[in-house]
Order: sequence, then C-alpha cells, then structure tokens
Amino acid sequence: MFSITETVTPSRTGEDCRLKFVSALRMMQDCSELWIDSEPAYRDYFRANNIAQLLVSRQVDVLRVPRIKEKLTITTGVFGCAGAFGHRNTIIYDESGAPCYATWCVGAFVNLNTGRMSKIPAEVVNSLVIDAKYGMEYLDRKITVPAGESANYAPVEVLRDDIDYNRHMNNAQYARIAAELLPPSFEIKRFRVEYKIPAKLGETLHPQTLATENGCIYTRLKNKSGLSHAVLEFCDR
Repeated sequence: MFSITETVTPSRTGEDCRLKFVSALRMMQDCSELWIDSEPAYRDYFRANNIAQLLVSRQVDVLRVPRIKEKLTITTGVFGCAGAFGHRNTIIYDESGAPCYATWCVGAFVNLNTGRMSKIPAEVVNSLVIDAKYGMEYLDRKITVPAGESANYAPVEVLRDDIDYNRHMNNAQYARIAAELLPPSFEIKRFRVEYKIPAKLGETLHPQTLATENGCIYTRLKNKSGLSHAVLEFCDR
C-alpha cells in the first residue's frame, strides 16, 4: 500500500469551505501516479517500452466531504492485475483514520507508440505488491445510460490547461466539465465514469445530460461525430 498526505487548501475548496469533488479526484490521481516509483520493476518496464496505464473507469463513493485545513491521507494499492488491465483501490482518509472517499478503478496498459493495449509479462506482474480488495460495493465499470430525453449544452473546447503528460485531456477534467452541469444543490454521493475516446487539444466536447427519478444524472461528453469521450454518472444517494 502506497500513501501520500495532503491538506485541504483554500484553492481546493468551494464557497462552502469544503473540498471540491474534482480536487478529491486530483488527489487520487496524484497518489496513483506517484505509486509507480514504489514498484521499480513495473516502472522500469513501462519506461523501457513506452507503456502507460490509462484509466478506463472509476467509481467513487463519497462518505464525507472534508473541510478546509483538514489533513488527509490518500492510499492506493493494486488488488488485481491480469493481461492488459490492472485494478486498484484508492481511499482518502481523514485525521481520525475514517474514510472520506472510497474508490476503485480499472486501468488499461497501452503502448504509446502504437496506441494499442499491451499485456504485461508475468515476471513484472509477479513483482507487484497485491493488496487486499477494499470492502465496498463494486458496480459494473460500464455505464448504461437509461432511455429518455436528454438536454444538450454549449460545446466545450479542450484547452491547453486540460492536457496532461499523456498529451490528452486529464481524467479529472471530464468530471469538472460534467459537474458544472449539475444543479447547484446537487450533493454527490456516488460517482462513476467510463472513459472511451481520449480528447485532445483543440477538440470540442458536446455535453448531453439525462436526469432520472432515482437521483442520478448521466452525462455524455461527445465528439463532433456523436461518439462519447466519456460517460459519467452522478448520484445523490
């Protein structure tokens, strides 16, 4: 298990002095990215072969939203790795050790030279520390948007600030764009996202949302051809 510590700083909070949801996502991402240096065989194989682990899906259960100046511990650990996919938990704890966010995600191993998925050799997989699977409800990584009439919103351009070192839009930015379309009073209790087509600099996202009676709002961020870059689900219960 790998961990980092963070503080809920003013730039990470909203007008209610609580941690912004997208700020929590960025903390999770940072912990997961820094984890690779704790696994030298894995890290060295990825670097030598120009392979990256790209996020396929994430589920976040929001248990409590921390407030400004709280000190947090973020932990991450792999609980499964087979073929071209890895599975991990990332948990954010408060100072008392109570979980604030419980998450699990799926990553795909992608060769950046070819853009194709790449299986990891057994000796590299066997070198990984495999942690126990965290006790939470695990929903399907694929999101099915219910039938119904969707609302369309103004297109959003992918800006330079959205791009990360993999040269496409950072995963947290999809959630930031989609969260802006939620009603102001909407309290996120559970979040899921399925990533499909990486968005690149200068491309345009076309948001489309659908609200259901069970308290969930689904958002598709589409390209100009109507294909989804990402599908997101926000639930308030």
